[in-house]
Parts: sequence; C-alpha cells; structure tokens
Amino acid sequence: MLFPIALLAATPAPASTPNADIVTPGPLGFAAIAFIGVAVFLLVWDMLRRIRRGRYREEINEELDAEEQARAAQAATSTDDEDIDPAAPRR
Repeated sequence: MLFPIALLAATPAPASTPNADIVTPGPLGFAAIAFIGVAVFLLVWDMLRRIRRGRYREEINEELDAEEQARAAQAATSTDDEDIDPAAPRR
C-alpha cells in the first residue's frame, strides 16, 4: 500500500532544456519580422494617402457640381427674365 502512494508522491525529473540555437529565431527571423513590419507600415501609409486623395477629389467634384448648378440657375434666371413678355422689343 505504501508503494502506490510513494509513486504518486514522487516528483518527476525535470525535462532537459532544448538547444538555444534551435529554439531562437536568430538573425534570419529578425530580418523576416523587420521586413514584415516595414511592409505593413508602407502599405498603411499608401492606403491613407489614397483615401485622402479620394476625399479631395470628392470635395472638388462637389464644388464643381455646385458651380455648374449655380451657372445653370443664373442662365435660367436670365433666360426667364427675357422671355417674360415675348411681344416686348428686345434690347
């Protein structure tokens, strides 16, 4: 009866530690992670630049549309003023 209790109470021997050269990424791993970090940074920078450019284009298109509508309204107003009395002499 003491033998099974002694087996349960015994602590296992610590496992041997692995070779540090096999486990660590080394310079090649560092270079790969650095490359990925630089690539992500450049992609985010380009994406933000493209989004900003799209916003500017949208604002300019809205301004051009507003100017075109204002010109059309002005032309319609001047045309309507001239055509109030078709029998009136033209200047």
